[in-house]
Parts: sequence; structure tokens; C-alpha cells
Amino acid sequence: MVMNKQYIDLYKQHSPSIKKHSAEVMNRYRDSSFELFAKLGFPTPRMEDYLYSDLREPLAVDYGLNINRIAIPVDPYEAFKCDVPGISSHLYFVVNDMFFPAKNSVPLPEGVIIGSLKDMAGKHPALVEKYYAKLSSEKEDGLIAFNGAFAQDGFFIYVPKGVMLEKPVQIVNIMRSDVDFMANSHNLVVLEEGAKAKLLVCDHTMDNVRFLANRVTEVFVAERASYEHYKLENTHNRNTNLSTLLIEQKESSNVLTNIVTLHNGITRNTIEIALNGEHCETLLCGMVVSDKNQQVDNFTSVRHNKPNCHSNELFKYVLDDESQCGFTGQLVVAKDAQKTQAYQTNKNLLLNNNARIRTKPQLEIYADDVKCSHGATIGQLDQEALFYLRSRGISGKEARLLLMFAFMADIIGNINIDVLQDRIKMMVEKRLRGEQSKCEGCVVCQ
Repeated sequence: MVMNKQYIDLYKQHSPSIKKHSAEVMNRYRDSSFELFAKLGFPTPRMEDYLYSDLREPLAVDYGLNINRIAIPVDPYEAFKCDVPGISSHLYFVVNDMFFPAKNSVPLPEGVIIGSLKDMAGKHPALVEKYYAKLSSEKEDGLIAFNGAFAQDGFFIYVPKGVMLEKPVQIVNIMRSDVDFMANSHNLVVLEEGAKAKLLVCDHTMDNVRFLANRVTEVFVAERASYEHYKLENTHNRNTNLSTLLIEQKESSNVLTNIVTLHNGITRNTIEIALNGEHCETLLCGMVVSDKNQQVDNFTSVRHNKPNCHSNELFKYVLDDESQCGFTGQLVVAKDAQKTQAYQTNKNLLLNNNARIRTKPQLEIYADDVKCSHGATIGQLDQEALFYLRSRGISGKEARLLLMFAFMADIIGNINIDVLQDRIKMMVEKRLRGEQSKCEGCVVCQ
């Protein structure tokens, strides 16, 4: 395809500059990633895992890339004012694909490292090399391979053995450009044995141009560690967000992942979790509020590779207007993963006859002593419930809102940062009213 060749030619011509402005550890995988991309190309709906993601139009746009790492004329600490009251987070920014160090941040516990992946690979090469690309290099995926070839930076979080980060880490991705622009970043999160951390990733756009973000995040959760990953997407309809989250869990670890898409143009989230130790606990959930011509596709894969583990997955969608969405959930139980308990559910609410959802829950079970289930539902608002609320003096509009909010309540309930949960409630309510919630006092969202 022409769009594949464009980037193949670009890499061949500018790979020395790409490598010059990145880290040695990242460059070790760069050429092999490029060769894989040249072989695979960008994914199309003809590929099974991308059946519900048609990315051909946004990938064909002639985007600019900041290969030479030219400084971005924006101070994110002035442009972005988070209005989640009392969140008290460790706040950091990635503008396009460049990490910005913290200003006046709260001191980190001893041994905790948070910073630019490129810089940390220079300061702690052995540590970064131990984990970098260990999950992503195994994937036969064109978007991941493209990221491996072109990503020059990202964020790095390391929490050493037994350390608990009391405050959540907040990473704000801001897209900023005067021309159509593409950003590729590679992120790495490492929790050692018994560590604990929460990460909130917020996606925002600053200009009314075409943006495409291709971000890969690798997460390693060691024995008895606990990790919570929240992702909030609230951008404009000219933005394409391609996100890949790869998580490895070791024995007795606990992971909560909550993916929230409130507004965007085209979204593709890939979440793959490998339970590689006994007695792991995994809760994977997400929600989508989609209207107009938005497209959102969530692809999930939970792999039980060891016995005595428990996973629960729940995704919910509310679709209006002519939005087109998809959900694919793979739940795999390996031959030796006896005593597994694994559950997967996708529920969808259609508010308009023109809205479309395509859903494909899947079970692959190779063990014989397990408890597993999967299912999907597609429906409309309960007319009897609407009638009951109307009979109690509630207007038709507010009755519909109450039912939609109740539909999403259990996803919101799985946000274990109280002030964030309250803020998400408000944002979801505004979206269900047909409004796009904006951060108060935030130049980015005005």
C-alpha cells in the first residue's frame, strides 16, 4: 500500500537521525521492528484482530513527524490546569512524543524513578534493557512494529521492591501542532516484588488539526505487586488514538485496568494481559460514550497461563447518532491453568437506529477444571423502567439520563481514586447529555 511505502522510504532515509535522537537501548530493536513493519504493513479490517478497526483513512494522511526532536513552543504546566479537586498526583506531561520533567513535584519515595524513557535509558541502561520491548517484540502487529521503528521517547516508571506510591502518577498526553501531526511514544512501567502504584493517563488535544497518536505501554507487575491503570480519553473528533497496553503479571499480583473513552474521532485500544504466575487477580473494565461519527474499537486479550488465577472483564458502550464501535475479547486458558476462574461480559446500549456495535467475545479453554463464562448483550433503554420513572414525575429526558448513568455505574465504581471517580461521574453525565466535558481553566480544552 502507498501509505506503508511512504513510511518505509522515510525510515530508510532518516533512520540515522531517528537513532541519533533516541537511546541505545531503544535503537537495538529499531531495525528489526522496521523489518517487521515492512513485512506486515499497517493493519486492515481483513486481519482477524482488526476486523472492527478500519484505520486506512487516518493512516493515509500526510502527517508531520518530529524526528529531529525540535522543541515544542508550549509549557504544558501553564497550558494544562487539572481541575480534579484534591487529586494530589505526581504530575507529568508528554507533549506529542516528548516527555517533560515535573515542576515543583512532591518528592518521590526512595528508589522510585519517573522520567523520560530516553533519558532513563542513558542513566539506568541495565534496568531499562532488562524490560524494554520484552513484551512488544513478541507481537506480530504492524502498529507495534511501527512504534518500535519510530518511537524515540516516552515515559518510564520504576517502583522498587516493597515500595508503595501513595499518590497516583498522572501522565497527560497533549497533542500540539500547527500541521497534521503523528506522535509515536513507547512507555515502560515496572513494579518490583510487593510494590504498589496507580497510574492515570489522560489524552488531550490542543489544536484543530489532524492528529494520530500511536502509543505502546509495557507493564511488568512482579510477585505480590499491585497496579492500577486508568486511561481517560477526551479529545476532539479529528484525533486518531491508537493505544497498545501490554501487561505481564507474576505470582499473587493484582491488576486493575479501567479504559474510559468519552470523546474522540477514531480510537483503537489493544489491551493484552498475561497471567504468568499462580494466584493472580485481574479486573479489566472499560466504557465508551460515542456519538456523531465517532469510531471506537476495544480489543482485549486475557491469557491464563498458570493455575489458580481469577480474572473478570466488563466493557460497556452507549452509542448514539451514527457512531460505529467494536469489541473483541479473547479469553484464553492454557492447558495447565487448572482452577481458573475467568469471566467476560460486554454490554451495549444503542440510543439510535443508525448507531452500530459489533461484538465478538471469545473463549479458548484447554484446561478441564475451570469456571469460565463469556457473553454480550445489545439493547435499548428499558421502556418499562422509563414509564416507571415518568410516572414518578421525572421528565422523559432526565429519566433517560438516569437509566444511562445507572448502566455505566459499575464501571465508574471501579475507579479507586475517589476524587477521580467523582470527576468522571460529572464528565459522563455531561457526555450523556450530549455535551463534551471540558477541563475548567485548561487552555488545551478551550
